[in-house]
Amino acid sequence: MPAGNILVADDDAAIRTVLNQALSRAGYEVRSTSNAATLWRWVSQGEGDLVITDVVMPDENAFDLLPRIKKLRPELPVIIMSAQNTFMTAVRASERGAYEYLPKPFDLKELIGIVGRALAEPKERPRPAAKPDDFDSIPLVGRSPAMQEIYRVLARLMQTDLTVMISGESGTGKELVARALHDYGKRRSGPFVAINMAAIPRDLIESELFGHEKGAFTGANTRSSGRFEQAEGGTLFLDEIGDMPMEAQTRLLRVLQQGEYTTVGGRTPIKADVRIIAATNKDLRILIQQGLFREDLFFRLNVVPLRLPPLRERTEDVADLIRHFFAQVEREGLPGKQLEPAAYERLKHHRWPGNVRELENLARRLAALYPQETISAAVVDAELSQPAMVSTNDEPRSEEGLSSAVERHLTSYFASFGDGLPPPGLYHRVLREIEHPLLSVTLAATRGNQIRAADLLGVNRNTLRKKIRDLDIQVFRSSG
Repeated sequence: MPAGNILVADDDAAIRTVLNQALSRAGYEVRSTSNAATLWRWVSQGEGDLVITDVVMPDENAFDLLPRIKKLRPELPVIIMSAQNTFMTAVRASERGAYEYLPKPFDLKELIGIVGRALAEPKERPRPAAKPDDFDSIPLVGRSPAMQEIYRVLARLMQTDLTVMISGESGTGKELVARALHDYGKRRSGPFVAINMAAIPRDLIESELFGHEKGAFTGANTRSSGRFEQAEGGTLFLDEIGDMPMEAQTRLLRVLQQGEYTTVGGRTPIKADVRIIAATNKDLRILIQQGLFREDLFFRLNVVPLRLPPLRERTEDVADLIRHFFAQVEREGLPGKQLEPAAYERLKHHRWPGNVRELENLARRLAALYPQETISAAVVDAELSQPAMVSTNDEPRSEEGLSSAVERHLTSYFASFGDGLPPPGLYHRVLREIEHPLLSVTLAATRGNQIRAADLLGVNRNTLRKKIRDLDIQVFRSSG
């Protein structure tokens, strides 16, 4: 007797053949079709114990069909396949009630395993809450297998309150992932509050997290709310959790264990309705061995571990990422850019020690410093070969990096006149055309900090502010 009846819908005959053979060998009875209409007829007639369907079919999109299937037969597991391997494909599959999402190409052994689990589980599955369809601002970009797995995990976590531990090198986008979990989850109507443990003085972290009462310590002249109170009903993102002092770790453990906390200087417990997402670029297990991090807190935070790969492990995403950043800076007012094909190859072979953040900074420099619409491989190679103007912590390293970038821009600009020299009388024109990108790239390098930008440029702060106003320069603040 067959282990189950599987309905397959895909307009690609080769995929239908492969699935028919693989599922039949695994002991399942299979019916396959190339269109959504036939699939819907089978489902409405009560056929099938499980559905495997592609998203895009000639007559209907599976995302439009899926809600009808779930309304008619809510117990029927549906596995979604798609070659449109984006984060939102995974999210849409999850929110419409799909059992699982598989990006193409998929592993047949993995698919057979998913089918087995789906048929073995109880038929009543909780239905996810509906969410708005405004996904224009989705921040996650990448079609690599590593990112596909992250999308699938995030889609499963959206409608839960599970605590998540995000690990990864600096610049991999840990806060972006935390924001995606919040913005597309059931707590999206509540606040998203972030705190970076490495940026807060150690003796103030407890007050920052839990708030303090008036007179709790010297200088506490009024009562102050903490990040837990500010995040009530929403999400609290604890970045660089490995830098949290032991005293604060103990208080955080109590919140996770008992769901309540007290302010510094307070005595009355306060209930906490907050989802915790933590992140670290350190190996917490090593910190535990060194006595710098509580093991019991680690296990409370590490309910769902999520590792973000460094960019060097997913270089196939570089092209999509830099196009995304070019579009982003164009919306912010910088000129639109594109790369010639050889330039993309050069990017793929770079090691990217600063990860996605380094790539974003490169895109901003290219957009601000070079007048040509299409950037050559030689320009990209020159930028990547120079000592980095911005470190992985986004701090300007020296005037030398900035000066060399401006010199390359001038050389490129003069070359556009044919003989390498500007025509006579163009001093003021050149000044105007250099001044705007010079200030723009410096502000981008300092993440919009005008004090640091003025110091780097060697100008008075008020002069810089006047130039920003007169030249209508957008002060950029990156979300990386």
